[in-house]
Amino acid sequence: MTILKVDDIGISFGGLKAIDGVGFSVEAGQIFSIIGPNGAGKTTLFNVISGIYEASEGRIELAGQDVTRFAPDVLAARGLSRTFQNLQIFQRMTAIENVMVGRHLQEKCNLFADLFRLPSVTRQNKETRAAALAFLDEVGLRDHADTPAGALSYGACKRLEIARALAAEPRVLLLDEPAAGCNSVETEEIDRLICRVAAKGIAVVLVEHDMKLVMKISDRILALERGRPLIEGSPGEVRANPAVLEAYLGKHGAREAARA
Repeated sequence: MTILKVDDIGISFGGLKAIDGVGFSVEAGQIFSIIGPNGAGKTTLFNVISGIYEASEGRIELAGQDVTRFAPDVLAARGLSRTFQNLQIFQRMTAIENVMVGRHLQEKCNLFADLFRLPSVTRQNKETRAAALAFLDEVGLRDHADTPAGALSYGACKRLEIARALAAEPRVLLLDEPAAGCNSVETEEIDRLICRVAAKGIAVVLVEHDMKLVMKISDRILALERGRPLIEGSPGEVRANPAVLEAYLGKHGAREAARA
């Protein structure tokens, strides 16, 4: 079942066409990666899909519904969550508090009940904390639930951000450079985590520079160059495509790689 469909998306900044004619579809439980050299438009594409930027052309569908110009909060409520290339966590809050923040869409808000601290509010807070603890357990951070996020290692913070995104119970999870800046052990942990997330039926759309990780876990890969699609295919097809090597290394570099 196709859960996310991007059709002929384009966006311009002034006279610069940052994204031009990009389209793909992702099924539930699939890991779909978007690669390309610096400046290829990967994060810009994520910003369009997640509602931060508004596309000037094309259409985005989530579970068959047109969501092209929906705001980020509306998209989140409809089942699309994301992480960011630069960590966006609350450093002074504990790990579990960070995840509880991501759970707010699943909570029922009632000003009167909150104002007078009715039993329903206490009960809901307990349920939210229990759910957040379960998500921390899923990313291997249960033992650090009450640790301030600023005291966690960089790799742990990356997993914490994924836990917070999962707390919204998304159908589509956009991961922007989840392994950036991580060492080999931390990257392996994130590798396994992404596979577990997809195994639950969540569609994962991944932007990542670590080609070893991408080629290992992806079902399909889309390569971009200067905002345009270069090739979409299986890891083997993308790896063997000369145009991909040329985009990353230039013509001379691609010839040298072919001789290696």
